[in-house]
Amino acid sequence: MPNREGYPTTQASLELLYNISRELTSALDLHLVLRRVLFLSMQSVGAINGSIIVLDSNGKPIDSAIITGDVVHDQTTQQLRITYEQGLAGWVAQHRQAVLIKDTSRDERWLKRPDDAPERRGPKSAVSAPLMVRDELVGVITLVHPQPGFFQPEHLSLVQSIADQAGIAVLNARLYEESQRRARIMAALASSAAAITGSLDLKEVLQRILEQTSRALLVDTVSLALIDPKRQELVFEASTGRYSEKVIGLRLKLGEGIAGWVAQRGEGTVVNDVSKDERFLRAVDLMTGFRTRAIACAPIRWGDEVIGVLEAINPQARVFNDDALDVLNGIASLAGTAIRHAQLFAALQAAHQRYLELFQDSIDAIFITDWEGRIIEANHQAERVTLLGAEALRGQLIHSLAIVNSQLLGDGFANLKHGETLSYETTLQTSAGRSMPAHVYARKVSIDEEECIQWIVHDITERKNLETLRADLISMIYHDLRSPLANVISSLDVLENILPADSDAAVKSLLKIAVRSTERIQRLVNALLDLRRLEAGRPISNPRPEAVEKIIADSVDAVRVGADAKHQAIETHLSALLPPVLVDGEMIRRVLINLLENAIKYTPQGSAITVGAQSEGKMVQIWVQDCGPGIPPSEQERIFDKFTRLRSANGQHGFGLGLAYCRLAVEAHGGRIWVESQPNQGACFRLTLPVASNGQRSNETQA
Repeated sequence: MPNREGYPTTQASLELLYNISRELTSALDLHLVLRRVLFLSMQSVGAINGSIIVLDSNGKPIDSAIITGDVVHDQTTQQLRITYEQGLAGWVAQHRQAVLIKDTSRDERWLKRPDDAPERRGPKSAVSAPLMVRDELVGVITLVHPQPGFFQPEHLSLVQSIADQAGIAVLNARLYEESQRRARIMAALASSAAAITGSLDLKEVLQRILEQTSRALLVDTVSLALIDPKRQELVFEASTGRYSEKVIGLRLKLGEGIAGWVAQRGEGTVVNDVSKDERFLRAVDLMTGFRTRAIACAPIRWGDEVIGVLEAINPQARVFNDDALDVLNGIASLAGTAIRHAQLFAALQAAHQRYLELFQDSIDAIFITDWEGRIIEANHQAERVTLLGAEALRGQLIHSLAIVNSQLLGDGFANLKHGETLSYETTLQTSAGRSMPAHVYARKVSIDEEECIQWIVHDITERKNLETLRADLISMIYHDLRSPLANVISSLDVLENILPADSDAAVKSLLKIAVRSTERIQRLVNALLDLRRLEAGRPISNPRPEAVEKIIADSVDAVRVGADAKHQAIETHLSALLPPVLVDGEMIRRVLINLLENAIKYTPQGSAITVGAQSEGKMVQIWVQDCGPGIPPSEQERIFDKFTRLRSANGQHGFGLGLAYCRLAVEAHGGRIWVESQPNQGACFRLTLPVASNGQRSNETQA
């Protein structure tokens, strides 16, 4: 019991401290502990008002309580924060010692308030003590009496003793509160995780995120926005509440509004009064008709990347509690994983659908087989080609279609295992007796992490029919031309012999033109005949040693008229002592004439064409260089194929047989032909021919 000075005797103090200790250790609820500490302390020293501030391990206020008279005030932490930072409680916390102020109007440590004015409540008496547990500061208690000088040193000692007893109780209650808070957060996140990650459909995932956020934080509205990486904007993809339709599709620039600030900074925030936050974008409320009071916003992450934001708006309790941001950050973290998984799944599904469309809608027949050649899958075109359904094809061997070139593909398709695509022409045969000329492309592919073989079978029936028509036409032309052409040539020879020596020059000129034209037609017919023989694989019938100089001179003379018509000069660069070559002279002359005529066609008027030759060991290389537009690298191999044509500058082109004939003729002699060209730098056609041996030259001389 207190004595007449207002503080208890020593025995009473001990009894009081014992009762306080027993009272405080019987509770773990932090708010209840704070109220009990204040009530017991105020009763013990006769204080009228009191406050207690609880600090976390970093020394920041996390909870508090105020009692004025018999009235308990909760949710006062923000109110006491200024007192803690600038007033008596802050001084006590900083110096970690109790303090007695007999007259608050005369002490700078007391934070002056309007109530301290003389015309209102005026000066007071105050006592404050730190709550210490060993070396850790867990809080500060402050007691006030409206009468200056009321508190004495004995009161200070008693308050410090009570604080020492209360420190452990407050710390235990704080730790228990923190554990309970973490348990609530973990429970909320565990519940959210099970719901959010239970689907791979993006729309459903977004809806579940909104539902779990609304349930965990008890708010009026939840919105979710994702970052558009191309435009660097937030796009609201989902929202709850009556104004959700106006929110969905809304775009904000990064840094714009609270959501834009969170997305740009990558850190969450809680604003319990948006009217006092300059980041708040009021235009959104005006646009949607919604009224925002408080907002909590957290970044949605995938790894280290911020991919969106999650907003919770207007809590039912008017303000967000201290757990709100932790819960929202936890749900946002779960949301990032769930959203990205749903997006990746959607992309995978789309890619799979595109593959199926390309596979099924291809104009070519496509078969997928294992490495034993067993058909795993076939597209619609494969069914049409084989006249078999998909089920009938599955399990059959690809060999049954007669499209496997074992020599090219190797045993067990070994030549495909390095990833190279092999192609060849063959004829597909079906069990129904249908045959189809085809070009096959075979390659290794990976499907569902299994290595398979893809067979693309391109129907070349139309091309083969066209080639047959061309061959028949060519055959008809040279067979039907040979007989009348021979008559024309004979007639021209007769005319030339019977023409008087003093005949008109114009008549002689016309006769020469006719002779050259018929000779050109005859070369073309002979070339066509040679082409068929060479394609049939027949060898050169009568190779003989021929002088390279003579072959080149004859070829140049044959095209001289065409070059003169375009004012083109044909220059020759021949190495000295060129050995003779073992060739069919007429065939090689036709090759060179062909190359020279092409050079004349593509070379501009007034330019030069060069013909050269040099010895290269057992071969002689001959080349024809023009000044034309050149041949693109992509065409330099293709131009030697049959019926391949490149347009000249004036739009004229041939039948695409000349260079095909040149290649067949040169290769039949054991040589090689190729082209070297750069755009706008002309083209140089080079060919090699075998040198005649000394014995062959001697035989020729004797003959």
